[in-house]
Amino acid sequence: MQPNVLLDALLAEAGMSHAGLAAYVNQAGRTRGLALRYEHTAVTRWLKGQRPRGQVPDLICEVLGGRLRRTLGLDDIGLGAADQPIPLHASPLSGFVDRAAALWRSDGQARPQLLAAGAVTGTPAVIPVWEWENPPEDADVSREGPNPIGPEHIEILKSARAHYELMYRRAGGLATRDRIVRFLGSETAPMLRGSYSDDLGRRLHRATGSLVAVAGICAYDSDAHGLAQRYFHQALRLAKASGDRGLGAYVIALIVNQSLHLREYRQAVAFAEAALRAAGRHTTPALAADLHAMQAKAYAQLGDTRAALACIRKAEAAAERIRPGSEPDETGYVQPGLVNVQVAEALLGLGDLEAARIHATAAVGTPAHDRGRVHRLAMLCEIQLRQGEADRASASAAEMAERARGMESLRLRDRLRTVREQLLTSGCTGAEETARLIDGALRVPL
Repeated sequence: MQPNVLLDALLAEAGMSHAGLAAYVNQAGRTRGLALRYEHTAVTRWLKGQRPRGQVPDLICEVLGGRLRRTLGLDDIGLGAADQPIPLHASPLSGFVDRAAALWRSDGQARPQLLAAGAVTGTPAVIPVWEWENPPEDADVSREGPNPIGPEHIEILKSARAHYELMYRRAGGLATRDRIVRFLGSETAPMLRGSYSDDLGRRLHRATGSLVAVAGICAYDSDAHGLAQRYFHQALRLAKASGDRGLGAYVIALIVNQSLHLREYRQAVAFAEAALRAAGRHTTPALAADLHAMQAKAYAQLGDTRAALACIRKAEAAAERIRPGSEPDETGYVQPGLVNVQVAEALLGLGDLEAARIHATAAVGTPAHDRGRVHRLAMLCEIQLRQGEADRASASAAEMAERARGMESLRLRDRLRTVREQLLTSGCTGAEETARLIDGALRVPL
Protein backbone atom coordinates (compact mmCIF):
# COMPACT_ATOMS: atom_id res chain seq x y z
CA MET A 1 0.00 0.00 0.00
CA GLN A 2 1.12 3.55 -0.75
CA PRO A 3 0.76 6.14 2.06
CA ASN A 4 -2.10 8.59 1.47
CA VAL A 5 -0.12 11.84 1.53
CA LEU A 6 -3.04 13.86 0.13
CA LEU A 7 -5.35 12.97 3.00
CA ASP A 8 -2.53 13.64 5.43
CA ALA A 9 -1.92 17.12 3.96
CA LEU A 10 -5.63 18.00 4.00
CA LEU A 11 -5.94 16.94 7.65
CA ALA A 12 -3.06 19.23 8.51
CA GLU A 13 -4.54 22.09 6.47
CA ALA A 14 -7.89 21.65 8.23
CA GLY A 15 -6.22 21.52 11.64
CA MET A 16 -8.05 18.29 12.41
CA SER A 17 -6.75 15.39 14.50
CA HIS A 18 -7.19 11.71 13.64
CA ALA A 19 -9.77 11.36 16.41
CA GLY A 20 -11.52 14.51 15.20
CA LEU A 21 -11.89 13.24 11.64
CA ALA A 22 -13.20 9.90 12.89
CA ALA A 23 -15.80 11.65 15.08
CA TYR A 24 -16.96 13.96 12.28
CA VAL A 25 -17.23 11.04 9.83
CA ASN A 26 -19.34 9.12 12.37
CA GLN A 27 -21.58 12.17 12.80
CA ALA A 28 -21.92 12.70 9.03
CA GLY A 29 -22.74 9.02 8.66
CA ARG A 30 -25.64 9.30 11.13
CA THR A 31 -27.29 11.91 8.87
CA ARG A 32 -27.34 9.20 6.17
CA GLY A 33 -28.65 6.54 8.51
CA LEU A 34 -25.28 4.85 8.96
CA ALA A 35 -24.12 3.54 12.35
CA LEU A 36 -20.38 4.17 12.13
CA ARG A 37 -18.00 3.73 15.07
CA TYR A 38 -14.63 4.84 13.72
CA GLU A 39 -11.80 5.84 16.06
CA HIS A 40 -8.42 7.47 15.50
CA THR A 41 -6.84 4.08 14.70
CA ALA A 42 -9.02 3.81 11.58
CA VAL A 43 -7.78 7.19 10.33
CA THR A 44 -4.21 6.02 10.90
CA ARG A 45 -4.91 3.02 8.67
CA TRP A 46 -6.39 5.29 5.98
CA LEU A 47 -3.25 7.41 6.04
CA LYS A 48 -1.15 4.28 5.60
CA GLY A 49 -3.06 3.54 2.40
CA GLN A 50 -6.04 1.46 3.47
CA ARG A 51 -9.23 2.38 1.61
CA PRO A 52 -12.36 2.82 3.78
CA ARG A 53 -15.45 0.95 2.64
CA GLY A 54 -18.83 2.00 1.35
CA GLN A 55 -19.81 5.66 1.58
CA VAL A 56 -17.01 6.60 3.95
CA PRO A 57 -14.73 8.17 1.28
CA ASP A 58 -17.61 10.48 0.31
CA LEU A 59 -18.15 11.35 3.97
CA ILE A 60 -14.47 12.26 4.32
CA CYS A 61 -14.83 14.59 1.32
CA GLU A 62 -17.89 16.15 2.91
CA VAL A 63 -16.23 16.66 6.31
CA LEU A 64 -12.92 18.05 5.06
CA GLY A 65 -14.57 20.06 2.27
CA GLY A 66 -16.86 21.72 4.81
CA ARG A 67 -13.97 22.57 7.10
CA LEU A 68 -11.82 23.95 4.24
CA ARG A 69 -14.77 25.64 2.49
CA ARG A 70 -14.13 24.11 -0.89
CA THR A 71 -15.45 21.11 -2.80
CA LEU A 72 -13.29 18.00 -2.57
CA GLY A 73 -13.54 14.89 -4.73
CA LEU A 74 -12.22 11.40 -4.11
CA ASP A 75 -9.09 12.10 -6.13
CA ASP A 76 -8.40 15.18 -3.99
CA ILE A 77 -8.27 13.08 -0.81
CA GLY A 78 -6.26 10.26 -2.39
CA LEU A 79 -9.20 7.84 -2.49
CA GLY A 80 -9.94 7.63 -6.20
CA ALA A 81 -10.70 4.32 -7.89
CA ALA A 82 -9.02 1.49 -6.01
CA ASP A 83 -5.79 0.16 -7.58
CA GLN A 84 -6.06 2.87 -10.24
CA PRO A 85 -3.23 5.36 -9.65
CA ILE A 86 -4.06 8.75 -11.10
CA PRO A 87 -1.85 9.59 -14.09
CA LEU A 88 0.27 12.64 -13.37
CA HIS A 89 -1.05 14.37 -16.47
CA ALA A 90 -4.72 13.46 -15.90
CA SER A 91 -5.52 16.41 -13.64
CA PRO A 92 -4.82 20.12 -14.20
CA LEU A 93 -1.31 21.28 -13.42
CA SER A 94 -2.59 23.03 -10.31
CA GLY A 95 -3.87 19.70 -9.01
CA PHE A 96 -0.50 18.10 -9.65
CA VAL A 97 1.21 20.89 -7.72
CA ASP A 98 -1.06 20.23 -4.74
CA ARG A 99 -0.25 16.53 -4.87
CA ALA A 100 3.48 17.18 -5.14
CA ALA A 101 3.43 19.60 -2.20
CA ALA A 102 1.51 17.03 -0.15
CA LEU A 103 4.26 14.48 -0.73
CA TRP A 104 6.96 16.99 0.22
CA ARG A 105 5.13 17.83 3.42
CA SER A 106 4.65 14.19 4.37
CA ASP A 107 8.27 13.34 3.57
CA GLY A 108 9.45 16.32 5.60
CA GLN A 109 7.72 14.78 8.60
CA ALA A 110 9.68 11.54 8.08
CA ARG A 111 6.59 9.34 7.98
CA PRO A 112 7.92 5.74 8.27
CA GLN A 113 5.30 4.27 5.94
CA LEU A 114 6.41 6.66 3.21
CA LEU A 115 10.06 5.65 3.54
CA ALA A 116 9.20 1.96 3.57
CA ALA A 117 6.98 2.00 0.47
CA GLY A 118 8.32 -0.09 -2.39
CA ALA A 119 8.66 1.00 -6.00
CA VAL A 120 5.71 0.27 -8.28
CA THR A 121 6.17 -2.01 -11.28
CA GLY A 122 4.27 -2.81 -14.45
CA THR A 123 1.76 -0.32 -15.83
CA PRO A 124 1.97 2.21 -12.94
CA ALA A 125 5.73 2.46 -13.55
CA VAL A 126 5.33 2.87 -17.30
CA ILE A 127 2.47 5.42 -17.38
CA PRO A 128 4.51 8.49 -16.29
CA VAL A 129 7.12 7.83 -18.98
CA TRP A 130 4.43 7.28 -21.62
CA GLU A 131 2.66 10.49 -20.59
CA TRP A 132 5.90 12.47 -20.81
CA GLU A 133 6.59 11.16 -24.30
CA ASN A 134 3.09 11.59 -25.74
CA PRO A 135 0.50 14.42 -26.13
CA PRO A 136 -1.21 16.40 -24.83
CA GLU A 137 1.31 19.10 -24.03
CA ASP A 138 0.66 21.91 -21.56
CA ALA A 139 -0.67 24.77 -23.67
CA ASP A 140 -0.37 27.36 -20.91
CA VAL A 141 1.28 26.98 -17.49
CA SER A 142 0.60 30.53 -16.24
CA ARG A 143 -1.05 30.89 -12.86
CA GLU A 144 -2.74 33.51 -10.72
CA GLY A 145 -1.60 33.19 -7.14
CA PRO A 146 -1.08 35.22 -3.98
CA ASN A 147 2.60 36.07 -4.55
CA PRO A 148 4.21 37.40 -7.75
CA ILE A 149 7.08 35.22 -9.00
CA GLY A 150 10.03 36.73 -10.84
CA PRO A 151 13.36 35.61 -12.36
CA GLU A 152 15.00 35.98 -8.95
CA HIS A 153 12.95 33.05 -7.64
CA ILE A 154 14.17 30.83 -10.44
CA GLU A 155 17.76 31.75 -9.59
CA ILE A 156 17.08 30.72 -5.98
CA LEU A 157 15.94 27.29 -7.19
CA LYS A 158 18.98 26.89 -9.42
CA SER A 159 21.32 27.84 -6.58
CA ALA A 160 19.52 25.40 -4.28
CA ARG A 161 19.93 22.59 -6.77
CA ALA A 162 23.68 23.24 -7.12
CA HIS A 163 24.02 23.44 -3.34
CA TYR A 164 22.19 20.18 -2.61
CA GLU A 165 23.82 18.28 -5.45
CA LEU A 166 27.27 19.20 -4.09
CA MET A 167 26.16 18.25 -0.57
CA TYR A 168 24.94 14.88 -1.91
CA ARG A 169 28.28 14.19 -3.55
CA ARG A 170 30.24 15.08 -0.44
CA ALA A 171 28.00 13.81 2.36
CA GLY A 172 25.57 11.35 0.74
CA GLY A 173 21.83 11.15 0.25
CA LEU A 174 20.92 10.38 3.86
CA ALA A 175 22.48 13.62 5.09
CA THR A 176 21.08 15.70 2.23
CA ARG A 177 17.51 14.42 1.79
CA ASP A 178 15.96 16.03 4.86
CA ARG A 179 17.35 19.43 3.91
CA ILE A 180 16.22 19.39 0.30
CA VAL A 181 12.75 18.13 1.26
CA ARG A 182 12.33 20.94 3.78
CA PHE A 183 13.36 23.43 1.10
CA LEU A 184 10.80 22.00 -1.32
CA GLY A 185 8.02 22.32 1.23
CA SER A 186 8.88 25.74 2.65
CA GLU A 187 10.29 27.57 -0.39
CA THR A 188 9.43 25.77 -3.62
CA ALA A 189 5.75 24.95 -3.04
CA PRO A 190 4.79 28.63 -2.42
CA MET A 191 6.60 29.60 -5.64
CA LEU A 192 4.63 27.07 -7.69
CA ARG A 193 1.41 28.38 -6.13
CA GLY A 194 2.35 31.99 -6.92
CA SER A 195 1.51 34.23 -9.86
CA TYR A 196 3.48 33.99 -13.11
CA SER A 197 3.22 34.17 -16.90
CA ASP A 198 3.44 31.17 -19.21
CA ASP A 199 7.06 31.89 -20.18
CA LEU A 200 8.22 32.43 -16.62
CA GLY A 201 6.13 29.46 -15.48
CA ARG A 202 7.93 27.12 -17.85
CA ARG A 203 11.28 28.27 -16.48
CA LEU A 204 9.93 27.86 -12.95
CA HIS A 205 8.74 24.32 -13.61
CA ARG A 206 12.05 23.45 -15.22
CA ALA A 207 14.05 24.66 -12.23
CA THR A 208 11.70 22.87 -9.85
CA GLY A 209 11.86 19.63 -11.84
CA SER A 210 15.64 19.69 -11.74
CA LEU A 211 15.59 20.23 -7.96
CA VAL A 212 12.98 17.51 -7.36
CA ALA A 213 15.15 15.09 -9.35
CA VAL A 214 17.96 15.63 -6.83
CA ALA A 215 15.49 14.85 -4.03
CA GLY A 216 14.77 11.60 -5.86
CA ILE A 217 18.48 10.82 -6.10
CA CYS A 218 18.84 11.36 -2.35
CA ALA A 219 15.85 9.08 -1.64
CA TYR A 220 17.37 6.42 -3.91
CA ASP A 221 20.67 6.74 -2.07
CA SER A 222 18.72 6.28 1.19
CA ASP A 223 17.23 2.98 -0.07
CA ALA A 224 13.72 4.51 -0.12
CA HIS A 225 12.92 3.27 -3.61
CA GLY A 226 9.18 3.91 -3.66
CA LEU A 227 9.76 7.47 -2.52
CA ALA A 228 12.57 7.98 -5.03
CA GLN A 229 10.34 6.75 -7.83
CA ARG A 230 7.59 9.20 -6.85
CA TYR A 231 10.08 12.07 -6.92
CA PHE A 232 11.37 10.99 -10.32
CA HIS A 233 7.81 10.82 -11.66
CA GLN A 234 7.13 14.30 -10.26
CA ALA A 235 10.28 15.63 -11.90
CA LEU A 236 9.17 14.10 -15.20
CA ARG A 237 5.78 15.82 -14.97
CA LEU A 238 7.49 19.14 -14.20
CA ALA A 239 9.81 18.62 -17.16
CA LYS A 240 6.76 18.12 -19.38
CA ALA A 241 5.27 21.39 -18.11
CA SER A 242 8.54 23.18 -18.82
CA GLY A 243 8.61 21.99 -22.43
CA ASP A 244 12.27 20.98 -22.03
CA ARG A 245 12.69 17.53 -23.61
CA GLY A 246 16.32 17.33 -22.57
CA LEU A 247 15.40 17.69 -18.90
CA GLY A 248 12.82 14.92 -19.25
CA ALA A 249 15.42 12.62 -20.82
CA TYR A 250 17.76 13.35 -17.90
CA VAL A 251 15.04 12.36 -15.42
CA ILE A 252 14.40 9.16 -17.34
CA ALA A 253 18.13 8.38 -17.12
CA LEU A 254 17.71 8.48 -13.33
CA ILE A 255 14.73 6.14 -13.61
CA VAL A 256 16.79 3.80 -15.82
CA ASN A 257 19.55 3.73 -13.21
CA GLN A 258 17.02 2.80 -10.52
CA SER A 259 15.53 0.13 -12.79
CA LEU A 260 18.98 -1.44 -13.15
CA HIS A 261 19.43 -1.48 -9.38
CA LEU A 262 16.00 -3.12 -8.97
CA ARG A 263 16.94 -5.65 -11.70
CA GLU A 264 14.15 -4.50 -14.00
CA TYR A 265 16.42 -4.90 -17.02
CA ARG A 266 13.86 -4.94 -19.83
CA GLN A 267 12.23 -1.88 -18.33
CA ALA A 268 15.62 -0.16 -18.21
CA VAL A 269 16.18 -0.83 -21.92
CA ALA A 270 12.69 0.39 -22.87
CA PHE A 271 12.89 3.56 -20.79
CA ALA A 272 16.32 4.47 -22.14
CA GLU A 273 15.03 3.97 -25.67
CA ALA A 274 12.02 6.20 -24.92
CA ALA A 275 14.31 8.97 -23.65
CA LEU A 276 16.56 8.81 -26.71
CA ARG A 277 13.59 8.70 -29.06
CA ALA A 278 11.48 11.44 -27.51
CA ALA A 279 14.30 13.88 -26.70
CA GLY A 280 15.87 13.48 -30.15
CA ARG A 281 18.15 16.41 -30.96
CA HIS A 282 17.74 17.68 -27.39
CA THR A 283 19.71 14.68 -26.11
CA THR A 284 23.19 15.98 -25.31
CA PRO A 285 26.29 13.83 -25.96
CA ALA A 286 26.79 13.26 -22.21
CA LEU A 287 23.23 12.11 -21.69
CA ALA A 288 23.31 9.91 -24.79
CA ALA A 289 26.54 8.31 -23.58
CA ASP A 290 25.02 7.51 -20.18
CA LEU A 291 21.76 6.16 -21.61
CA HIS A 292 23.55 3.90 -24.10
CA ALA A 293 25.98 2.68 -21.43
CA MET A 294 23.10 1.78 -19.09
CA GLN A 295 21.36 -0.02 -21.93
CA ALA A 296 24.56 -2.00 -22.44
CA LYS A 297 24.52 -3.05 -18.78
CA ALA A 298 20.90 -4.13 -19.04
CA TYR A 299 21.48 -6.12 -22.23
CA ALA A 300 24.49 -7.81 -20.63
CA GLN A 301 22.34 -8.96 -17.72
CA LEU A 302 19.74 -10.22 -20.20
CA GLY A 303 22.43 -12.24 -21.99
CA ASP A 304 22.15 -10.31 -25.28
CA THR A 305 25.82 -9.93 -26.19
CA ARG A 306 25.26 -8.40 -29.62
CA ALA A 307 22.93 -5.66 -28.33
CA ALA A 308 25.23 -4.95 -25.36
CA LEU A 309 28.28 -4.49 -27.59
CA ALA A 310 26.31 -2.28 -30.00
CA CYS A 311 25.26 -0.04 -27.10
CA ILE A 312 28.84 0.11 -25.84
CA ARG A 313 29.98 1.39 -29.23
CA LYS A 314 27.22 4.02 -29.21
CA ALA A 315 28.13 5.09 -25.67
CA GLU A 316 31.81 5.47 -26.55
CA ALA A 317 31.01 7.41 -29.72
CA ALA A 318 28.72 9.79 -27.79
CA ALA A 319 31.36 10.24 -25.05
CA GLU A 320 33.87 11.42 -27.64
CA ARG A 321 31.48 14.25 -28.58
CA ILE A 322 31.23 15.65 -25.03
CA ARG A 323 32.60 19.19 -24.83
CA PRO A 324 33.22 20.83 -21.43
CA GLY A 325 30.98 23.83 -20.88
CA SER A 326 28.43 22.82 -23.49
CA GLU A 327 26.29 20.58 -21.26
CA PRO A 328 23.45 21.69 -18.94
CA ASP A 329 24.00 21.52 -15.19
CA GLU A 330 22.04 18.30 -14.85
CA THR A 331 24.43 16.19 -16.95
CA GLY A 332 27.51 17.35 -15.06
CA TYR A 333 27.57 13.91 -13.41
CA VAL A 334 28.78 12.43 -16.71
CA GLN A 335 32.40 13.20 -15.89
CA PRO A 336 35.41 11.75 -17.72
CA GLY A 337 35.71 8.11 -16.73
CA LEU A 338 32.01 7.56 -15.96
CA VAL A 339 31.32 5.88 -19.29
CA ASN A 340 34.43 3.74 -18.77
CA VAL A 341 33.15 2.35 -15.49
CA GLN A 342 29.67 1.80 -16.95
CA VAL A 343 31.18 -0.07 -19.90
CA ALA A 344 33.40 -2.04 -17.52
CA GLU A 345 30.32 -3.21 -15.64
CA ALA A 346 28.61 -4.22 -18.91
CA LEU A 347 31.70 -6.14 -20.04
CA LEU A 348 31.93 -7.81 -16.66
CA GLY A 349 28.34 -8.95 -17.11
CA LEU A 350 29.36 -10.42 -20.47
CA GLY A 351 32.31 -12.23 -18.86
CA ASP A 352 35.02 -10.29 -20.71
CA LEU A 353 37.30 -9.69 -17.73
CA GLU A 354 40.30 -8.32 -19.61
CA ALA A 355 38.32 -5.69 -21.53
CA ALA A 356 36.45 -4.81 -18.34
CA ARG A 357 39.76 -4.33 -16.52
CA ILE A 358 41.06 -1.95 -19.18
CA HIS A 359 37.99 0.27 -18.85
CA ALA A 360 37.92 0.10 -15.05
CA THR A 361 41.61 1.02 -14.84
CA ALA A 362 41.03 3.97 -17.18
CA ALA A 363 38.10 5.10 -15.00
CA VAL A 364 40.17 4.97 -11.81
CA GLY A 365 43.00 6.83 -13.54
CA THR A 366 40.69 9.74 -14.38
CA PRO A 367 40.08 12.46 -11.75
CA ALA A 368 36.65 12.30 -10.09
CA HIS A 369 34.91 13.48 -6.94
CA ASP A 370 35.15 11.09 -3.98
CA ARG A 371 31.73 9.53 -4.44
CA GLY A 372 32.41 8.65 -8.07
CA ARG A 373 35.86 7.36 -7.20
CA VAL A 374 34.42 4.96 -4.60
CA HIS A 375 32.23 3.31 -7.24
CA ARG A 376 35.11 3.13 -9.72
CA LEU A 377 37.45 1.54 -7.17
CA ALA A 378 34.74 -0.97 -6.19
CA MET A 379 34.39 -2.05 -9.82
CA LEU A 380 38.17 -2.35 -10.29
CA CYS A 381 38.47 -4.30 -7.04
CA GLU A 382 35.88 -6.84 -8.16
CA ILE A 383 37.62 -7.34 -11.50
CA GLN A 384 41.05 -7.71 -9.84
CA LEU A 385 39.65 -10.36 -7.51
CA ARG A 386 38.12 -12.28 -10.39
CA GLN A 387 41.47 -12.20 -12.16
CA GLY A 388 43.26 -13.56 -9.10
CA GLU A 389 45.09 -10.34 -8.22
CA ALA A 390 43.99 -10.24 -4.61
CA ASP A 391 46.80 -8.03 -3.34
CA ARG A 392 46.01 -5.29 -5.86
CA ALA A 393 42.33 -5.66 -5.04
CA SER A 394 43.14 -5.18 -1.38
CA ALA A 395 44.95 -1.91 -2.14
CA SER A 396 42.01 -0.69 -4.24
CA ALA A 397 39.60 -1.59 -1.43
CA ALA A 398 41.69 0.26 1.16
CA GLU A 399 41.57 3.47 -0.89
CA MET A 400 37.84 2.99 -1.46
CA ALA A 401 37.19 2.69 2.29
CA GLU A 402 39.18 5.86 2.97
CA ARG A 403 37.33 7.82 0.28
CA ALA A 404 33.93 6.72 1.64
CA ARG A 405 34.55 8.09 5.13
CA GLY A 406 32.06 10.77 6.16
CA MET A 407 29.49 9.88 3.50
CA GLU A 408 26.00 8.89 4.66
CA SER A 409 24.93 6.69 1.77
CA LEU A 410 23.31 3.26 1.85
CA ARG A 411 24.37 2.67 -1.75
CA LEU A 412 28.04 3.22 -0.90
CA ARG A 413 27.68 1.07 2.21
CA ASP A 414 26.33 -1.74 0.05
CA ARG A 415 29.42 -1.47 -2.17
CA LEU A 416 31.72 -1.51 0.85
CA ARG A 417 30.07 -4.59 2.35
CA THR A 418 30.18 -6.44 -0.97
CA VAL A 419 33.88 -5.70 -1.43
CA ARG A 420 34.62 -6.70 2.18
CA GLU A 421 32.94 -10.08 1.67
CA GLN A 422 34.75 -10.65 -1.64
CA LEU A 423 38.11 -9.84 -0.06
CA LEU A 424 37.68 -12.16 2.90
CA THR A 425 36.56 -14.95 0.59
CA SER A 426 39.71 -14.48 -1.54
CA GLY A 427 42.01 -15.28 1.37
CA CYS A 428 44.71 -12.80 0.30
CA THR A 429 47.31 -11.78 2.89
CA GLY A 430 46.04 -8.22 3.37
CA ALA A 431 42.33 -9.12 3.34
CA GLU A 432 41.73 -9.00 7.09
CA GLU A 433 43.56 -5.70 7.52
CA THR A 434 41.59 -4.10 4.69
CA ALA A 435 38.37 -5.58 6.08
CA ARG A 436 39.12 -3.78 9.36
CA LEU A 437 39.49 -0.51 7.44
CA ILE A 438 36.10 -1.09 5.85
CA ASP A 439 34.62 -1.95 9.25
CA GLY A 440 35.90 1.40 10.50
CA ALA A 441 34.08 3.19 7.70
CA LEU A 442 30.89 1.24 8.51
CA ARG A 443 31.11 1.53 12.29
CA VAL A 444 29.03 4.69 12.73
CA PRO A 445 25.32 3.80 12.31
CA LEU A 446 23.30 5.88 9.85
